[in-house]
Amino acid sequence: MIRHLKKEYGLLLIIIGLLFFTSCRRSTLFAGAVPLNGVWPKESAAKFVIPVSDTVSLYDFYVNIRHTQKYRYSNLYLFMETLFPNKTYTRDTLEIMLANPEGKWLGKGWGKIKEDHVLLKSKFRFPLKGKYTFLIWQGMRTDTLHAVQSVGIDIEKSK
Repeated sequence: MIRHLKKEYGLLLIIIGLLFFTSCRRSTLFAGAVPLNGVWPKESAAKFVIPVSDTVSLYDFYVNIRHTQKYRYSNLYLFMETLFPNKTYTRDTLEIMLANPEGKWLGKGWGKIKEDHVLLKSKFRFPLKGKYTFLIWQGMRTDTLHAVQSVGIDIEKSK
């Protein structure tokens, strides 16, 4: 009888654990990054192609930056171009703050690498079905930016 109760108790714990992990997970449409290995020339764009079929749901759009503590600046300017399925496009200039005024890094990380997960737009809808292409360039006043390890984007369903 005790063995039977242990078995049921173990099964119950597994079910509770699965429910916890699946209920806390957000639905991700896309998550990807382009490795830069510490060197990002001004003319080199990170490219992300995302097929979209849902024009009803709301999404949150994040940019992810991984950099080392050797990064020389407290911010990072980015140029982002969005090519829509109907061949129209938009171009935006973004400023990502990587450190506070005292020089403390804002990103997470224990070692020399810091990761910034920055919300760009929340609760937006894709206007068209089809393939979207996102291009991201560094927009700093230097031809080659050093100490940036990768740039990426995450698109998740809004809560």
